[in-house]
Amino acid sequence: MKLNVAALSIAGAILWGASVFLVTLANLAVPDYGVAFLNVVAALYPGYHVGAGFGALLIGTAYAVLDGAIGGALLGWLYNLVAVSTRDSAESESGGRRVQHRFGQHAH
Repeated sequence: MKLNVAALSIAGAILWGASVFLVTLANLAVPDYGVAFLNVVAALYPGYHVGAGFGALLIGTAYAVLDGAIGGALLGWLYNLVAVSTRDSAESESGGRRVQHRFGQHAH
């Protein structure tokens, strides 16, 4: 089974972007919230500073969306690469025959 790299990239962008956005927003409301997490984010993203206001919220979210998209795309690409190479290896070991799996599914 291959993963849709574009879909995984979009999902990564939404998930990571929303995470940084929500924790930063919560930190603006309650300044002690998520400080350790946001310090890590600040160390990775130039221009992002903990507690710096709405501008930091936008900068951090923009970096996180881009970072999540790249990470999701790399994960999908790597998964597909490994899945194809392990499938080819399994087919060569079985002499090209279809192999019955545990739950009655057939490998392609």
